[in-house]
Amino acid sequence: MPETVPDPFAETAPELSVVVHGRNVQDHLPDLLDSLAAHPLPGVEVIVAAVGDWAREVAERHAPAFTVVPLPDGAGDAAGRSAGAARARGRWLHFVHAKDGLPVGAAPAVAERVGGLPDTVDVLLLDHVRSSWRASGLPSPDGPRLARAGRADLALDDRAALLRLTPLLGNRVVRAGFWRARERLLTTEDEPFAAYAALLLADRVACLPHPAYEDRRLRPESLPPPTPAERYALVDRYEALLGLTADRPAVHGVLYDLMIRDCLHTFARAGMPDDVAREFFHRASVTARRHRPEGLRRPAGLEGVRRSLLQEGAYGKYRALQSANHARREVRSAARTGRRRAGTRLRALQYRAALARPVDPHLAVFSAYWNRGVACNPAAIAAKLTELAPSVHPVWVVTAAGAALLPPGTDHVVPGTRRYWEVLARAKYLVNNVNFPDAVVKRPGTVHLQTHHGTPLKRMGVDQLPYPAAAHGLDFQALLERVDKWDFSVSANSHSTRMWQRAYPSRHISLDHGYPRNDVYYTAGPAEVRAARERLGIAPGRRAVLYAPTHRDYEAGWTPRLDLAGLADRLGEETVLLVRAHYFYDGTASPLGGLLGSLRRTGRLVDVSSYEPVEELCLAADALVTDYSSIMFDYANLDRPIVVHADDWETYRTTRGVYFDLMAEAPGPVARTQAELTEILTTDAWHDERATKARAAFRRRFCEYDDGHAAERVVRRVFLGEDERTLPPVLPVEDRTPAPSPEEASAS
Repeated sequence: MPETVPDPFAETAPELSVVVHGRNVQDHLPDLLDSLAAHPLPGVEVIVAAVGDWAREVAERHAPAFTVVPLPDGAGDAAGRSAGAARARGRWLHFVHAKDGLPVGAAPAVAERVGGLPDTVDVLLLDHVRSSWRASGLPSPDGPRLARAGRADLALDDRAALLRLTPLLGNRVVRAGFWRARERLLTTEDEPFAAYAALLLADRVACLPHPAYEDRRLRPESLPPPTPAERYALVDRYEALLGLTADRPAVHGVLYDLMIRDCLHTFARAGMPDDVAREFFHRASVTARRHRPEGLRRPAGLEGVRRSLLQEGAYGKYRALQSANHARREVRSAARTGRRRAGTRLRALQYRAALARPVDPHLAVFSAYWNRGVACNPAAIAAKLTELAPSVHPVWVVTAAGAALLPPGTDHVVPGTRRYWEVLARAKYLVNNVNFPDAVVKRPGTVHLQTHHGTPLKRMGVDQLPYPAAAHGLDFQALLERVDKWDFSVSANSHSTRMWQRAYPSRHISLDHGYPRNDVYYTAGPAEVRAARERLGIAPGRRAVLYAPTHRDYEAGWTPRLDLAGLADRLGEETVLLVRAHYFYDGTASPLGGLLGSLRRTGRLVDVSSYEPVEELCLAADALVTDYSSIMFDYANLDRPIVVHADDWETYRTTRGVYFDLMAEAPGPVARTQAELTEILTTDAWHDERATKARAAFRRRFCEYDDGHAAERVVRRVFLGEDERTLPPVLPVEDRTPAPSPEEASAS
């Protein structure tokens, strides 16, 4: 091997440079950086090659502890590694992808190990743990191989089995001088190639049989499907690598075996078009024959047959073998599921018959809150659809009990009926703020639009897994199968976009257009505000405070967190409390029960748990009091005072999980007790300068895309197929004019 270039920073450099690189995939970067910042170590520096403005801002929160290297959006992993390595001063480089993590104690263990290695060692191999949306911290298969290698440094040719370690750059710490001497070959977007090449080019390697890296396996359904060129690149990778091992028989044999295994595994995956599969098989066959080691014996059994067919280039025979195996599995599966299917045969027959008919391009199905009625984002989209695309006919899915409450003339279906399955089978557009049933088939050419129904403070989707109170009874695999049907996901702010990508890892396209239900907060005028207050019986000049608490997963039922009668009494005659319980509780039998007492008859305390739409309540209210409900993000669009009552924040954060610290980023004053809440509402604290400043910062972050044109953008993008560049641009927060306050509306 040629002499490596000495590290120019060797005398003054830290021992180890941790180089964080790559896109912030599914918002894992903040956790990684927080973990690194929580345990700073002497002799270890952190370089963050931050891709895009948001990643840069997150990294700069830890400055000057971290060195931040800004990179433009779209910069690849190779560019990030190169930029980070160029700024690194350490004698050793540990490349950590932004999606991955470092177990507790990883950095000190690595720093201690490399500190004792001579410059004749080029690569230190680490054990790692594996994580996915299902579980975290699972042991890798690499530990036993590393343990058998021992602590003495060695040449790869003496222990070629080390090539079988998982090909990650993160489980290889490389000497900086070695990296710089070989950077031209190692700088590639193909991480497995770089991982293998680092081993093949190293003079000597050492091992650390200690889990010092976390490989987070992203859900394949959340990643773009591989292109034909990307599939063929697998063969090209091994063609190049095998060229480096022609005179190294032990290493060559192991690498050849890895190539055959990977090619067969890739070929077996579903979804590869026949022409691509045929070309891939041909290329793999040519490489297999060209580099086949002398005296190679094929394995026994079915695996040996597969390898033989690949080496022969027998594509037709291989496909026939696959078909036979698939048919046998289908027979066994049908036998297992036959009895279960019998119970739903009638519904299935009706649905299948409807699925056989053409998709109706002028039919759209809407649903909101588990078929409660016309509400939320779907309602705002349906209204705008009638205006901009009247040729598309909307049909709402509503429960039998809720049908009587629909606006006159609303076409609707009741779940389970024949027409219900017919419209679900034939509609081109399916719009929901939750999910349609598992049985709904995603037909080619149909469009599933997920609107959501709030900005996430609490953990959602697969992020609920570590929180038993939230995850109890949830089938996460079934959830993700429903998520895979989404084509579009509506977002009100970049925070939501990142959290939806993380909580619902799939290939849906984010519509960063704002929440359609919030348009009214910019389109309503004085007359609409006055009318909303009149419908609620709020006299001019009286202050209306909307109290809207959220649901607690750790509680069996609704628990009053305030003495509402006592609070109303303290607030006085000029204040009306509008009390709205969470929709999880049956509005026909309000959980507030007798709590309202005689105050309800005086009009000072009004139970609005069943009042729809909630947007009217917000228009009517002078201020909002809530705890952790997403209503605060919507109400902030009105730029009116918000008070947070957080009597159980620590319990809620621990049992439900949250995405950010509301106590540090609240939209207004925070009360931890009823006495504190009363003090805030009976003084100027609810709307003073400090409250206004907090609300402004909150609006900039969470009202990012809401400007009164969200429904128009969604309809034009999804239903009319317009290019995103032709849609109305999102107005800056400071250029928007929200609906007038009740005081302003009364004056006008």
